Order: sequence, then C-alpha cells, then structure tokens
Amino acid sequence: MLEENASASGTSEDGGDVPTPVGLIVGGVRTVAARSVDDTVQTEVALTCSATYQDVLTGKRRTVYGDRAATEYPDRAQFMLQSELTDERATVTHSFLDAFARANELPSNSVVVYAIPSFDNRATMLDTIVEESIGERLLCGYPMALCGSIPVFESGLDALDRIFIAINAGSTNLEGCVYRRGEQLARFSTGSVRGFEVDKWIINNVEERTQGRVHIDRTTAREYKEGRTDHDDFRPFTDSATSTGKPIHESTVEHGVSDAIDRYVEKAVDEIANGFLPRLASRSIKIYKRTLEKPIVLTGDMAVVPGLGKAFEDRLSTELQRNIVVIAPEEPTTAAARGAHRIARRLVETKEY
Repeated sequence: MLEENASASGTSEDGGDVPTPVGLIVGGVRTVAARSVDDTVQTEVALTCSATYQDVLTGKRRTVYGDRAATEYPDRAQFMLQSELTDERATVTHSFLDAFARANELPSNSVVVYAIPSFDNRATMLDTIVEESIGERLLCGYPMALCGSIPVFESGLDALDRIFIAINAGSTNLEGCVYRRGEQLARFSTGSVRGFEVDKWIINNVEERTQGRVHIDRTTAREYKEGRTDHDDFRPFTDSATSTGKPIHESTVEHGVSDAIDRYVEKAVDEIANGFLPRLASRSIKIYKRTLEKPIVLTGDMAVVPGLGKAFEDRLSTELQRNIVVIAPEEPTTAAARGAHRIARRLVETKEY
C-alpha cells in the first residue's frame, strides 16, 4: 500500500457530502484503485484474473479472483483482458470488478477517473463495465500513459503543463504518444509487442535450456520477469522442479529470463524508433526535436521490470545515435491509478462533477 498526501474529502460548502476522488486502472495484469482516505491516498492492487473450480460437495462451479486465483490455480488462471473481451470474459470481468469494489470498500459516492489505453474511446465494453461497477457521481477516462506519467513530475498536475513523450509498455499493446499540456499528438499503438508474451518466452526458454525437464507456469514466469530480472546488476537465481515430492532438477534459468527481456526490448525499441518517432517527425519536426531533448517517460505493466528503463534508454540511444534519457515512476505498479486520482481530486476540488 502506498500513501501520499490528499486533501479532497469531507463536506462541501453547501453542506452536502463531498464525493471521494478515486483513480482506477483495469489493466491486462493488474487492477489498481487509488482513493482519498482522510489526508492520505490509499492504493489497492489485485491481479486482473480469475479461475473456476468445482465445489466437491455441491458440484457447482465457483470462481475465485485476483492473487488468489493466480497462486492457487496457476495452471488455469485466466487474465480476462489479455485477449479479446468476449461476452463471456466481459461477464467475468464485471463480476471481478464488483468483487474488487466490495473487498476494498470503494465508496459509491465517488468521482472516478479511469486510466484507459490512448487508442480507446469512451464507448468500449470495458468502460460500460467500469461504470456499472464503480462510482455513481462521475466517471471519465484519461489516457493511461498520461496518468502513469503524472507521478513522475511534481506532486500536483505538473505533467499537464509539459510537453513530453510517454511510452506505455503494456501487457497487450505498446503505445507511444506526445503529450502537449495533456493533448495527444502522433498517437501510436501496436499489438505486435506485448508484455504478456514475455512470460511465454520465459517458459519456453526454461524448457529448452533444461531439455524439457523443468516446466514453469505463467504465474512463476511473470514473477521472475517482475522481481528477479535486472539489466543493471543481474544476479543468478535457481529454482527447483519436483516430481512426486522429490527434487529432480536444480536449474539456473537467469539466461532464459534475461534473453526474453532482451528480445522484448529489441522489438519495442524497433517499433518506437522506426514506427512512432518517424510519424512524430513527419507531423512536426520541431516537436520531435524538442521532446527528444527531454526525458521520455516509460509507463505500463512492463515498467515494473527492474532495469527495463535503463535497457530502453541504452538501446534507443544506440538506435537513434543520440543521447536519450528514459525515466519511470517510482512505483510503476500503482502510478497510473495515482495519477488518475490526482485528476479526480482536482475535479472534486473545483466541483467539476
């Protein structure tokens, strides 16, 4: 749980209850809510996944959500938003959000700012699900990369007064965009570079390097990716595979993980350097030059990978043959929700709801 100072709460001048500002992101990997509690900002995080099982007494199908689903059923946990949102997945997502809101006691009297991918519009199925599950006063969407960039700068909404490039390295898409005082310029998105595919690459690499003797599930692969990989100072780690309770193999898999991360960075930088940036330059060479002289903000699910920002910085500098600086939020997991919360708090303070 991460906290920062907050101010918008209590009672309005006309005596009515002031709605609670809530920042929300429903991502391909995690769902995060940031809300004002007294004078602080409280964040709640859950994996956006579910798993079903059969009750051995009644025979009925039951569903568990979030971290419990990923840890108890790693072999069949479903991350609902990492593929097309079908009607069935939409129903599960709706139930997940209802459970998330209840478990974390998110107030119905709230102004919700929802961080959305930059290429989406308000009329998506997911928007409808969020509206029905959380908040009753106001729900509005702001670009995910913009929300994730807000905590990088000053404590308020300083990002909305700047001109900068943001890269959203998400689990299902790679996005690039210039934000000019909040306005989006030269928006770019591709599904050819996806963070969740890194998990699959890690699984395959480990199997290949151990001649099939070691198999890891996607939950373990994601944990390796997010917690044990550092391009700056990588330390080897080992893991044991067991069969009938007895260790059968001790495998060093650090290269399997780092190779997958390298592959991702190579593909992502190629898309940014040869797809997004040329599009920006063709639109405005002045904005192109200006923004490359400033730090590029890296956000999204993949930004949690230790050292990824430095890897992006080095590879992009080499590709463009110029010095590039890449920065990331201090807490990338909750950054977009905290940025969205700051916007919601401003809307409450100015009574724009």
